[in-house]
Amino acid sequence: MILAFQLVSFTYIWITLIPNVCAASNIKMTHQRCSSSMKQTCKQETRMKKDDSTKVRPQKYEQLLHIEDNDFAMRPGFGGSPVPVGIDVHVESIDSISETNMDFTMTFYLRHYWKDERLSFPSTANKSMTFDHRLIRKIWVPDIFFVHSKRSFIHDTTMENIMLRVHPDGNVLLSLRITVSAMCFMDFSRFPLDTQNCSLELESYAYNEHDLMLYWKHGNKSLNTEEHMSLSQFFIEDFSASSGLAFYSSTGWYNRLFINFVLRRHIFFFVLQTYFPAILMVMLSWVSFWIDRRAVPARVSLGITTVLTMSTIITAVSASTPQVSYLKAVDVYLWVSSFLVFLSVIEYAAVNYLTTVEERKQFKKTGKISRMYNIDAVQAMAFDGCYHDSEIDMDQTSPSLNSEDFMRRKSIRSPSTDSSRIKRRKSLGGHVGRIILENNHVIDTYSRILFPVVYILFNLFYWGVYV
Repeated sequence: MILAFQLVSFTYIWITLIPNVCAASNIKMTHQRCSSSMKQTCKQETRMKKDDSTKVRPQKYEQLLHIEDNDFAMRPGFGGSPVPVGIDVHVESIDSISETNMDFTMTFYLRHYWKDERLSFPSTANKSMTFDHRLIRKIWVPDIFFVHSKRSFIHDTTMENIMLRVHPDGNVLLSLRITVSAMCFMDFSRFPLDTQNCSLELESYAYNEHDLMLYWKHGNKSLNTEEHMSLSQFFIEDFSASSGLAFYSSTGWYNRLFINFVLRRHIFFFVLQTYFPAILMVMLSWVSFWIDRRAVPARVSLGITTVLTMSTIITAVSASTPQVSYLKAVDVYLWVSSFLVFLSVIEYAAVNYLTTVEERKQFKKTGKISRMYNIDAVQAMAFDGCYHDSEIDMDQTSPSLNSEDFMRRKSIRSPSTDSSRIKRRKSLGGHVGRIILENNHVIDTYSRILFPVVYILFNLFYWGVYV
C-alpha cells in the first residue's frame, strides 16, 4: 500500500513539473535567440546609416553651396551692376617664337577672382573649400578667351589642371594651367637687328562691359614670370600688363587685358652665319686688283667664284626668313656686298678691254707691243698672260707675223741669244713685283683704294643706323 502511494506521488510530480521546466528553457532559448537577432539588426542598421551618410555627403556639399537652389546659367547679380572679375597671370615659359608663321607659344597659370554670393556658406572656422574640374560644370565661371589665338589647351596630366576654391563669403578663385599659341604682328624691316613687341590679349566672349568688368587683380604686379626664363634667339627685355577697351559694332564695348613682352634678337648667330662670310667674300674680290691685268683666267675665275658665293648666301638667308614685301636690314647688307663683288668683276672687264685697245694702238704705231711697258721688249707680257723674254717669243703671239717670218727668225737664232735669254730670265725673276706694279692699269690702282674705302664707309653707316 505504501509503495503504491509513492508511485502515484512521483507520477503526479513528474506530470506537473516537467512542462514548467520545458517552458522555462524555451523562454530562455527564445530570449537568447531574440538577443542575437537584435544585435544583427542593430549592426545592419548601423551599416545602413553609414552607407546612407556616405551617399548623402556630396549632396550636403551641393546643398551647402546652394547649387540646386540657384540658376547658375546667369551671372552673379544679373540685371544689376557688372560683376568684377580680377585676373592675374604667372608665366611659366615662352616655348617658341616663329618668324615664318609670325606667332609665339606661351605656357602660364591663369587665375580668376570674383564673388558669387549664391555660393556663400556658413563656416565657424572660416575655411575655404577646394574643388577640381568637376564642380565647374555646375556653377557660373567667366568665359575668358584669347584674342588672335591659333591654338590653346588646358593641361590634363594626370588630371585636368583646374583648381576651384570657394570661400564662405562667396569669393571664388579659379586657376588654370594653359598653353596658348597666338599671333604676333612682327616688323622685319630691321631683321636680324630687330626688336619685337608681342602681346597676348584676354577678353570675355559673351559679356560686354555692362555685364562683366575685367581688370588686373593687383595692378602691374598681376603679371609674374619665372626668374630664369630665356630663349635661344631672343633676350626677353620686358614684361608688362595693360588694359583697354575693344569695340564690336554688333555687341558693343568689351574690357580687354594685355600681356605685353619685348624681345630683342641675338645678333651673334647671324654675324657668324651671314655677315662674316659676306665680308670675307667682298675682301676676297679685292685680291683681283693686285693680280696682273694680263692674267685673265685667274682674275675671271676669282670674280665668278665670289659672285656665286654671295648668291648662295643670299638664297640661304631668304629661305630661313619670312617672305615679306619690304626690304630687311640683312637684305640691304647682302645686296650691297654682292653689288661690290659684281663691280670688281666689271672693273676687270673694263681694265682688260682698255688694255687691249691701248696695245693695239701701240702696235699700229711702233709694230711692237712692249713700248707701253717700262721694261725691255723681251720682258713684255703677251696676250696669253705669260711673260716672254725674247723677241721671237713675242713674234709667236703677234697677229701681224706670218708663218714664213716666224720660221726665218727661228732659224737664225744663235747660242749667244739663248745664253743672253737665260740671263735676262734670271734678272726678271727678282723683279716680278716691280714689273707688276709698273704695268698696272690706272683703274686697278684707284680700285685698290676706292673699293675698301667705300665698303668701310658703308659699314659705318649701316651699323650706325641699325644698331
